[in-house]
Amino acid sequence: MDGQETHAPPHEGRHAHGHDATSNRAVRRVLMTADAVGDVWTYALELTRALAPHGVEVTLATMGAPLTSAQWAEARGIPNLTVEEGRFRLEWMEDPWDDVRSAGDWLLALERRVRPDVVHLNGYVHGALPWLHRPLVVGHACRLSWWRAVKGEDAPACHARYREAVTAGLGAAGRVVTPSRDLLDSLQMHYGPLTAAEVIPHGRRADRVPPRSEREPFILGVGSPWDAAKNLTVLDAAAPRLGWPVRLAGDARHPSERKAEPRHLQWMGHLEPHVLAAWMSRASIFVLPARYAPFGLTALEAALSGCALVLGDIPALREVWGDGAACFVPPDDVDALVETLERLREDTGLRTRLALRARAWALTYTPRRMASRYLSAYASLVGTQGVLSPAGTPTH
Repeated sequence: MDGQETHAPPHEGRHAHGHDATSNRAVRRVLMTADAVGDVWTYALELTRALAPHGVEVTLATMGAPLTSAQWAEARGIPNLTVEEGRFRLEWMEDPWDDVRSAGDWLLALERRVRPDVVHLNGYVHGALPWLHRPLVVGHACRLSWWRAVKGEDAPACHARYREAVTAGLGAAGRVVTPSRDLLDSLQMHYGPLTAAEVIPHGRRADRVPPRSEREPFILGVGSPWDAAKNLTVLDAAAPRLGWPVRLAGDARHPSERKAEPRHLQWMGHLEPHVLAAWMSRASIFVLPARYAPFGLTALEAALSGCALVLGDIPALREVWGDGAACFVPPDDVDALVETLERLREDTGLRTRLALRARAWALTYTPRRMASRYLSAYASLVGTQGVLSPAGTPTH
């Protein structure tokens, strides 16, 4: 597949292909979309901050849910960021298509007003809109690969419309980016070959909360108990057999409004990012027994905060963390999870060594490197023609 690149940390000596993005002066305005819930919001703001030294202004069009007061406060602290808030359902939500269509009209109107050099979509289906220039489409997850990983089978026929819309969006993209090769391979398997694609891992600042030398005797998990991808029911089952308490941060309300509070975990509810970072700096072990995690941004944050990592043994997390930076357990093996967590609890030296290796590895995922790679991807799109009408002329 043309243009692909396997990520390797900077200390391994591999570099992005293409020209030096930092010398590029063509990209000054970016129109970016983002889900207002979850890791995509965190990623979008981190990337925006890292683009600021390059003189890039970002207009962030949010969808999925209203922004919280904390999110507005965080956004207002980024000088090169302007937020446009939408209330449209996202393509992976239940019966979203009327909202997806309305969101497309809204995004095209924003393009006419903002006149960006590049459109950066953190979703798939709007890639097929008649943009002035072909967009960058960044994949963060995928409903079909989620279904395969979590359910162990192909998604049912009711997902056909989603499959068709995502295939069209990816096919119209000027370039496709994913944070891991595992996700890129999944997109190719489900939606067909991608001729211009690459892997750009996420980055996170290391100075948000400096790690403490003295850690407290508890294990930390992050996520909602109903999230089958994060697989926290397995952690709930393991908790009564552990010598340390397990604390869980996350929203316990299911999108269907059903309550799903854990039975054996010390549930702390939703925590704002700075509060969660403080808890990470106190925890001794961070656990994510995921069945599906195309990158695992919370694990990166926990490693930077000084936690030892225990992660689900899945290809994406193996790819991101390599050998020796984390302990891996089969996602549905409660006995293996208990054994691994207890071994780390009892062996302070092993736990400390693992935490140091995880932080050293995490420090290679820098926002500066991420921004440089994205600037190269943006530069490859400047001047590309948008979606064509049957007559061969741009439709927008």
